[in-house]
Amino acid sequence: MIRCLLLCLAICLTAAPGGVKAQAPQTQLYVFDMRMSDTSLTVSNPRYLSAFNPTGYNNHPNWADRNILYASVILPGMAQPDLYRFDLSSNTRERLTDTEAGEYSPKKMTGGSRFSAVRQEYVGQDTVLRLWEFPTDLSDNGKPVLPGTNGVGYYEWLNNAQLALFINASPNQLVLASTTSGDAPRTLATNTGRAFTRLTNGNLVYVDKSSVPYNLVEQNLYRLEEAPRVIAPMAPKTEDFILLPDGTFLAGSGSRLYRLNPADGSGSWREVVDLSFYGLERISRLAYNGQNQLALVAE
Repeated sequence: MIRCLLLCLAICLTAAPGGVKAQAPQTQLYVFDMRMSDTSLTVSNPRYLSAFNPTGYNNHPNWADRNILYASVILPGMAQPDLYRFDLSSNTRERLTDTEAGEYSPKKMTGGSRFSAVRQEYVGQDTVLRLWEFPTDLSDNGKPVLPGTNGVGYYEWLNNAQLALFINASPNQLVLASTTSGDAPRTLATNTGRAFTRLTNGNLVYVDKSSVPYNLVEQNLYRLEEAPRVIAPMAPKTEDFILLPDGTFLAGSGSRLYRLNPADGSGSWREVVDLSFYGLERISRLAYNGQNQLALVAE
């Protein structure tokens, strides 16, 4: 019944082609209006963006501005995800890639004329995971950002030339890389979570998974010789988080959203909303547009 409610609230985008069900986790993409203050956070006006692909894979949302976000989508019959751009102001969507490769984690680049994504390609028996960039007007087919760096799973632009990369390895590695220096990526940490972001002070925040519970930690990027500082234990049963404009953190676990305020000194994540009313379970990735809209992935 709740899914029917969300279908009624869904953005009416054009129908997707039919075909064979893709072998990928079924994940759904939603957008909520969000309001927050020092002590409260509320969500409302749910929009079910993946109504055109209800049994497929809809993931990796990232905002380009207030009304546009990107996502990785596997439609029925597709082996790997392609990138889509959703314009919430006009209730339309646009397919950006249509290749034999798979594209994940699309993000707007500085200046807004290009966007980046992780591309998964197969070369013989090998899987190649590299970061690519593309023009937003789709005037060409894009190019690798770091041609010699393989194994990229996730990434964060620190500025227009420097990046933090999650490298799939055993154990995984969180590394710093540059598009201009020509230097090899420098390992910052191992056994980390897939979510990380830069603070306004320039430091990097990530999840250290070397102990249980996991820890949310802060690394001074100007003094890499210093050990990371533990901000707080991570929210329960998740490694995904986002930074909000007021310096607090938001994470999803199960059907609930949790918020951490480092300034209050408690080190505790406080439950702020339970989205089980909308039938949402296993919340994972979150993306906030800096204004009043929250995109999230759930099952």
